[in-house]
Amino acid sequence: MEGNETAERRRLRGDLVDLLNTYSSEANHIGHAFAHLHRLNATDLHALLAVMHAERRGAPLTPGKLGEAIGLTSGATTALIDRLERGGHLRRSRESADRRVVHLRYADAGMALALSFFAPLSPRTDQVMAQFGVGELQTIEKFLHGMISALISYRDELRSH
Repeated sequence: MEGNETAERRRLRGDLVDLLNTYSSEANHIGHAFAHLHRLNATDLHALLAVMHAERRGAPLTPGKLGEAIGLTSGATTALIDRLERGGHLRRSRESADRRVVHLRYADAGMALALSFFAPLSPRTDQVMAQFGVGELQTIEKFLHGMISALISYRDELRSH
């Protein structure tokens, strides 16, 4: 019995890695289609995703944090932010009592573009999630957090060389 569990675990590990790779690839295809449609490059797209995720968590990024998140120098980050701001995709915001602190927010026009493009995907992903109970979704969430942490750890290790 234990041998079967080990074989099943190996099979599941392989299948899950393949599924994660396929998911990542498909998500990249969709992201690249959005970027191409709106004349954005890969770095622009990564920056916009980082800003969006930070806003969703209630912790907007500063330019420095954005640069760290996507691996750019201070100068390259400033040029990126300037370009995305000119394109109407994001905006700088001074919300702190310390007016020197700048946060990056998705601009209304940029958010409208993103919502319009990704709106047809939402009911499809909602339909998949509806098949799972809260406990199952919590398990999936825990798994994905662990996998993301492993990737971030390895990415940071690669950047340090």
